[in-house]
Amino acid sequence: MPIKQLLVRETDSLDAALAQLDRNGFGLAFAVDPEGRLVGRLCAADIEACLARGGSLSLSVRAAMTPDAGALPLPESATAPRPPAGGQVVPLVDAERRPVDIATAGRPRRIPVAEPVLGGNELKYVTECITTNWISSQGTYVRRFEEMLGAMLGAGHVVSASNGTAALHLALLGYGIGAGDEVIVPDLTFAATINTVIHAGATPVIVDVDRRSWNIDPALVAAAITPRTRAIMPVHLYGQPADMDPLMALAEKHGLVVIEDAAEAIGARYKGRPCGTIGHAGTFSFFSNKVITTGEGGAVVLRDAEAAARARRMRDHGMDPAKRYWHNEVGYNYRLTNLQAAIGCAQLEQAAGFLTRKRAIAARYRKGLAGASGLAMAAQLDGFDNSYWMVSVIVDAERTGLPRDEIMQRLGEAGIDTRPLFYPLHDMPPYKPFAGNRAFPATVELSAQGFSLPSGVGLGDDEIDYICATLQRIVGARHLARRTKGA
Repeated sequence: MPIKQLLVRETDSLDAALAQLDRNGFGLAFAVDPEGRLVGRLCAADIEACLARGGSLSLSVRAAMTPDAGALPLPESATAPRPPAGGQVVPLVDAERRPVDIATAGRPRRIPVAEPVLGGNELKYVTECITTNWISSQGTYVRRFEEMLGAMLGAGHVVSASNGTAALHLALLGYGIGAGDEVIVPDLTFAATINTVIHAGATPVIVDVDRRSWNIDPALVAAAITPRTRAIMPVHLYGQPADMDPLMALAEKHGLVVIEDAAEAIGARYKGRPCGTIGHAGTFSFFSNKVITTGEGGAVVLRDAEAAARARRMRDHGMDPAKRYWHNEVGYNYRLTNLQAAIGCAQLEQAAGFLTRKRAIAARYRKGLAGASGLAMAAQLDGFDNSYWMVSVIVDAERTGLPRDEIMQRLGEAGIDTRPLFYPLHDMPPYKPFAGNRAFPATVELSAQGFSLPSGVGLGDDEIDYICATLQRIVGARHLARRTKGA
């Protein structure tokens, strides 16, 4: 953000200064004299205090600012000094005490939504692959990774794959789901969920989600079942478990297969059971932004041994395992490499710590955003143990006074990356034909109002505090502006 967006003249009116606070995303400004030298600091609370003392918005900035605000000298190196944690923003000044930049608890780096943490045995294991020349899908780490994942999940049949999308496709193939079959999917999910159904030759049937859990609504699933329905594909969105018990009851009643898309939910639990192991199959993604990463990669866990055997066969071009280079059906190359599996093994060794940190991050956000009017995190439901792949919030624009996209823009200007919730499937051209005449009010609302905050395992507490303080200032400045304008 240009420093000029954080500056006001000490002779400006409080009305003009308030407009600057509202625009800049920090909810504060630095007051300068006619020569541009720093003379004070002004935030929304200062203006409120002035008004409470009987002042008015026509007064000058001098009437409300904190004089002689702290500053730091502009460093000679490219890295700005880090002020104390807690969201503090400190001006960096030149030799003449003119503000030229800022330092914050969240800087000098821009805070990404997610990034991998590779601080364990990743390099050691990958080096072993390279020095022994086992870098393709043939190698001991592939089997070791499958065994470690199975042990973590308490699952028997684990088939690794080149990515999470391939894992979903293998799950469908393993149970023979294809042409003439219908698969019920939620409207609020990443496109891979519905794409794999189409790739398998089946017909997706889109239904709305539940507003509280953000996941597929079991009552709407029940209403969408037809004689052609073969499977239900719940998604544990952003790490929040779907309500599995009623879905499993529907599957038993109608003879259906349940394939859990747990791409974002490794470590999440539903009533004590690991997500991805409750249905007939569950799939995981190990993309670089996931809790556990192999760079690219995925896995499917299957309850049935025969389905698992078919998934393994289809993963390797449909080749007969007992007769090399003999193919009884057309398969795919969905194999995970030994290099990727080596990274995955090192990551799984750290899984417990990663998941503990994820939940601590969410708890710190929940505490830091408490009282932020118009912002709400995902509900904490009894028996739903969220793994918090992403910490996401819903914006009530009527209460914040700002729409979701403007809040995201202001966070971006403050050096904080965000990402919107997924678009409704039924809105996108390839998937409109699968919406039928059904309505999707919950997905439409959540998609338009929700966004995800930085959530990576390596996120520091000071960075979380900075993000929360920035959000509070953005919302707080707008509230003050609306009150003083009579809005």
